[in-house]
Amino acid sequence: MKKSLFTIALALVALLASAQIKKPELMVVPSDVWCISNGYYTEVENMGITAKVPNYKQALQENMGLKLAIAKINDLMAEREFPLKSMEQEIKNLEQRRMEDNMTLSKAGNELAESPLDEIARTAKCDIILELSWEVKDFGPKHSLSYILEARDAYTARSIGAAAGTGAPSFSADVDVLLEEAIVANMDNFNNRLMDHFTEMQTIGREITLDVKVFANNAAGVDLETEFDGEELVDVINNWLQLNTVQGRFTMPYASENIANFTQVRIPVYDERGRAIDANGFAKGLAKHLRKAPYNIPCKVMVKGLGRAVIVLGEK
Repeated sequence: MKKSLFTIALALVALLASAQIKKPELMVVPSDVWCISNGYYTEVENMGITAKVPNYKQALQENMGLKLAIAKINDLMAEREFPLKSMEQEIKNLEQRRMEDNMTLSKAGNELAESPLDEIARTAKCDIILELSWEVKDFGPKHSLSYILEARDAYTARSIGAAAGTGAPSFSADVDVLLEEAIVANMDNFNNRLMDHFTEMQTIGREITLDVKVFANNAAGVDLETEFDGEELVDVINNWLQLNTVQGRFTMPYASENIANFTQVRIPVYDERGRAIDANGFAKGLAKHLRKAPYNIPCKVMVKGLGRAVIVLGEK
């Protein structure tokens, strides 16, 4: 009897532990290919090169099929208890922030450092982006949908996994119905890949990139070779990263007196309050450390998306 009660107790503990495991927050977006193929893009010229940039707002306002497709994927993921962020709502939040910033900040000298998706992802602070592409083909009175659903780490943009397929011909012409018929058979394996990736992140940390640069002829008179108590500033930064990254995981592929690049920087997924940490928040921690004595270095933190930040030393 005692053994039986002990077994039941262990099972209850395991059940409670599994219930507390967080799942990654997701956001469904149309892929670049889908947006460009359907005419939802703007052309941007950068250094003589013209690039097509997806216009998500226009796509959501003009294409009901897109709204139905995103709603269906959201429903399928919600059934599997994945937390979701609404792309449409995050676009509205981003526009509101831009309006507020434009009232207080000058645009002079600012540059577009992020893609539209980077900006939206940073506002949403989701973990994984699900990029959706689909095409409907007609077979007489029947219709069939082919799709690709690719999961990308929102911080590194690296592919985690993809599901793809074609549904059986159906008399329904509704995108959401055709999408569910095509995708549902592959969802569980796809979701398992998402969870495996997120579980690994919680063990070895999120991956980000951090660059430390120096303002030319800065008023503070510092560079990365400036010494403090016999230790160069680049080594001070290395020591801080060693203490504040997960398992001391990071690499420094390049360093000079004016720049140091840190890649494969593994940061905690959440802070002590359970809030998601991004590259900007992590970089601010380092900047705060460098502003204190004995360093007293003015620092400027520049946001380059969820997974990349730049700290510029010497002025603010």
